[in-house]
Amino acid sequence: MGHKKTRKMVYMALLSAIAIVLHMTETALQLPLPPGMKLGLANIISMVVIELYGVKEMFIVNFFRVVVSSLMTGIFLSHPFFISCGGVLLSSLALAVLKKVTSLPIISTSIIAAVFHNIGQVLVVAYLLSSQAIMSYIFVLLASSIPTGIFVGMVAIEILKRVKKEQFQ
Repeated sequence: MGHKKTRKMVYMALLSAIAIVLHMTETALQLPLPPGMKLGLANIISMVVIELYGVKEMFIVNFFRVVVSSLMTGIFLSHPFFISCGGVLLSSLALAVLKKVTSLPIISTSIIAAVFHNIGQVLVVAYLLSSQAIMSYIFVLLASSIPTGIFVGMVAIEILKRVKKEQFQ
């Protein structure tokens, strides 16, 4: 029993570390995209974790990713940290609800998570700026949700095909 718990903790730590590296790598890449638009590479790990372990574990990995990467980049408790939290929290809640009430394919849930991630970020920015004008920017970000959600979902599917669920339990 103890061996199984230790193994799960090790895999969760490894997946958290991968998510942190992906998040920080994507942040370091200066892609020619509109502000706030990203590929969402760390979300690949969120999709893998929810499939392998479940909702609670996905929340844990996402929490560690946001906190640790913000500490490492010096943005902890700053506006970018809260914007990131808004996106991660809303997309994680959407994934939790979807996991509980539907059996949609991974690509569909990934697209929906991307949509909610963008909505969460824009809501936090609107709050921080005390301005509703930023809400019109949601359409720019939502346009990216479909291709990025498809990409994240496809990569997550490929990873899940290559790992045996039993070895992660």
